[in-house]
Amino acid sequence: MDDPDYGVALSVTSLVIALVQDSPDQYKSSYAKAARRLKEIVVDQECPSDYQYYRVPCPWLQVKLMKLLQYYPPAEDTHIRKMIRESIQRILDAAMEMPKNVQQNNAQNSVLFEAINLVIHLDTESDLMVQISTRLGKFIQSRETNVRYLGLEAMTHLAARSETLDPIKKHQQIIINSLRDRDISVRRQGLDLLYSMCDPTNSKPIVNELMKYLQTADYAIREEMVLKIAILTEKYATDIQWYVDVSLKLISMAGDHVSDEVWQRVVQIVTNNEELQVYAAQTILHYVKQDHTHETLVKIGAYLLGEFGHLIADSPGCSPIEQFLALHEKMHRCSFSTSAMILSCYVKFVNLFPEIRPQLLETFQYYSHSMDSELQQRAYEYLTLATMPTEDLLQTVCDEMPPFPERASALLSRLHSKHATTSDKRTWIVGGRDANADPKEILLAQQTGLKRSFTNASPIAAAKAKDAAATNGSAQNGDHGLNGLDMNGDSKPLNLASAAHLSAGWEPGYNLLLLKPEGVLYEDQQIQVGFRSEYRKELGCIILYFTNKFASGINSFTTTLDNPSATVKTDVKALPETTIHPEGQTQTTIMFEAKNVFTDPPTLRISYLAGALQALTLKLPVVLHKYMDGAQLSADEFFKRWKQIGGAPREAQRVFGLVNPNRKMSREHTRRIVEGFNWGILDGVDPNSKNIVGATVLRTTEGGNFGCLMRLEPNYDTKVNKSDTNLVLHANRS
Repeated sequence: MDDPDYGVALSVTSLVIALVQDSPDQYKSSYAKAARRLKEIVVDQECPSDYQYYRVPCPWLQVKLMKLLQYYPPAEDTHIRKMIRESIQRILDAAMEMPKNVQQNNAQNSVLFEAINLVIHLDTESDLMVQISTRLGKFIQSRETNVRYLGLEAMTHLAARSETLDPIKKHQQIIINSLRDRDISVRRQGLDLLYSMCDPTNSKPIVNELMKYLQTADYAIREEMVLKIAILTEKYATDIQWYVDVSLKLISMAGDHVSDEVWQRVVQIVTNNEELQVYAAQTILHYVKQDHTHETLVKIGAYLLGEFGHLIADSPGCSPIEQFLALHEKMHRCSFSTSAMILSCYVKFVNLFPEIRPQLLETFQYYSHSMDSELQQRAYEYLTLATMPTEDLLQTVCDEMPPFPERASALLSRLHSKHATTSDKRTWIVGGRDANADPKEILLAQQTGLKRSFTNASPIAAAKAKDAAATNGSAQNGDHGLNGLDMNGDSKPLNLASAAHLSAGWEPGYNLLLLKPEGVLYEDQQIQVGFRSEYRKELGCIILYFTNKFASGINSFTTTLDNPSATVKTDVKALPETTIHPEGQTQTTIMFEAKNVFTDPPTLRISYLAGALQALTLKLPVVLHKYMDGAQLSADEFFKRWKQIGGAPREAQRVFGLVNPNRKMSREHTRRIVEGFNWGILDGVDPNSKNIVGATVLRTTEGGNFGCLMRLEPNYDTKVNKSDTNLVLHANRS
């Protein structure tokens, strides 16, 4: 991606986009590269003239770079954020003047709309977002078909991420009119936008408009329209009658464009909600009685009347014989599968309505001679079951169906499946903010659908679910004070980063810098990594210096910070240069903020080209004691606090030997080590003069300050290779 040849960079960026979609963690170093390369093209104007397309610098690479940036969450590093925003601002400024040349206009628009998508991905509440909101309203009214399409697509992306839909709702009528655009792609995009911008305040008008348009819509998009209307009706229904009316009317209008998932979902919801059952049974019977009833409605009628027909048997026009005749009239015109469902309904009628038993037995007798083997066997078994001497088995077999188990909506699964298999997956899915809450789950949503039940449609149910989730989350994520610092023998050992993935020779520099603020972190024949640090309370800053010791230059130099601890906030203030000349040097600056207690130090991955690809992984000496300040206490204060802190989990004790068995242990050396770990040594506190007593304060932003006490009992008399030291630590949040 750093290659000076723009053709190579474009090809590699396309490859990286494909790889990132399945393995984002392995290619996260591409994020900084994309941000830097975009700035070089847009802000620094370093694009060669051969790649200027009608005065637009390499629009293909610009679009690819901005698309790549959208596959990762917005960077926390201020330096990278600044580069990206500066590039976007320059693109927006350049698009203020609309060129008359068609090719230049197309190239500029392609870059502009990808920049808009990137702004939406980064932050929908930013100042840049205000600039593009008004532009999108103009774009969807443009005379150019491509601009209208891209404007609607960008607005759909905005609806998928934005906290509020008010800016989009201002253009609701224009968006509705786009359903009648002369271009089917624009009509389809308008449908996506209406679906995404729907919420409880405008759901009924949007659904009504979609129902009107459905009657004249192209056959190519009718099935998708039916899916989206069904999903919106279920999602925002607060009136049970409205849900039933719209769902059944939708199936009646759409006919053959209704997939099995739609009518099956209606059956599931009615079965699982008692308040729907009576009204749904009455309404479906009304549809079945009509002269021209689509077969899908007959299927729903066969199921619902078989389950809930007895609930309406006493209502006018809904007597058992009327239910039987309504279904029986349709039976000869239906497919074998639908006729089989009607027979299953009839066997339930035998159990529920003894008054129409003769008609039902006659029907079973007739179909037991059917040419279709399934109908023949089913009718014969039902006839045998209904004519047994006792009805115990019949009642058991015809017992009411239990509620369906909660599962992911098949409607959403079918809707999003069209984007799941594309080579260039979106970073968002068509739908509102709730469908795009977690970018990591977008692909899963595309493949399996999103879980949504009818009972959760009401605001009250949603609020209860939210409160329950908050309660569970707080219980699971409770603050345990010094969690991870307990060094008792029966506790889990400190989770230090495994050295298995670290480069050979990382330890000497790391161990030295645990006690010193600056020095050489790593050095080999090609490169030297210098280190300098400064800490003030809970904030720390390190500067890494990379010196090229090689006789030739280093290219494509990249550093990637890997921070395993969520309680340490990182911010890269400056990135190193990608090229280091012989004997040259570059540097990077990183800020570390200790939000709470942590045990795992960050690591730094370094890669560069020096004849061949070289890679290093180093552990950074950013550890807990760097955020400590030594304290001084009198003997009385020390022992008073020691007793107040008490035992576990605030007390930890460990016996350990020397790291270097060849070093002779002395009091002076041990004292220097303890002071290097930022402990204030308290002389004259311990009766044994050989022991070392210390106090310090650990400072964090969210966890507060932790007062820490220490008693070190070195054993100077034992042989060197067997010497051990007893360490007791007490810590308490203050």
